[in-house]
Amino acid sequence: MSKTLYLMRHAQTMFNVQKKIQGWCDSPLTQQGKEQAKKVFEYFKEHGISFDHAYCSTSERCSDTLEIVTNMQYTRLKGLKEMFYGELEGESERLNCDDPEGCKTYYLQFGGESSDDVKDRMMKTLTEIMEKEDHQSVLAVSHGGACFNFLRGVQDPSEELKKGFTNCCVFVYEYNDHHFTLKEVIR
Repeated sequence: MSKTLYLMRHAQTMFNVQKKIQGWCDSPLTQQGKEQAKKVFEYFKEHGISFDHAYCSTSERCSDTLEIVTNMQYTRLKGLKEMFYGELEGESERLNCDDPEGCKTYYLQFGGESSDDVKDRMMKTLTEIMEKEDHQSVLAVSHGGACFNFLRGVQDPSEELKKGFTNCCVFVYEYNDHHFTLKEVIR
C-alpha cells in the first residue's frame, strides 16, 4: 500500500536573510518566513491535504514553521536535523563549499558532518517513520541541506537543485515497498 511523505524545508529565518551558515545553530523566523508558512497552510487546506502524523527537526525554526502549517500534535526528532557544519556554524555563507562533489567531505575538516552522514541519517529516520503502520500521510519539516541529502539518497538531485530548494518548498514522496519516489515539489 502506497503512503505519502510531505518533506518540507523550514520557512525563512534571520540567518537566511543575513546569509549565515545555519546548521545545528538556530535563528528565528522572519515575518516573511511566517507568511511563507501561512501560504503552505493555505495550499494544504485548499487541496484537502491532511496528515495523520507530523514530525520536525529539533531546531526551533522547524517547529515554529510546523506550528504555522498545522495545529496538530507533532514529534521532534534529532534525525531530521540539518547538517552540522562544525566551526563554520553561524559564519558567512561565503565560507560554504560550492563544489557539489567536494562538499561531501568538506565540513569534516571543521568538525562537521559529511553529506553521506546526513543522507544516511535522513534515510534511516524517514524510513522508520514511514514504516509505522498508521502513517499513511506524514508531514516532516526539516532543512535545505537535509532535504537535499535525502533526495540524493532517493535519486540524482541535479534537476531539482537547478530549480532551487526555497524556504517552505515541499517535496512530495510516495513510499511503497521500502522505497521512496519523488512525485512533485511544491514551491
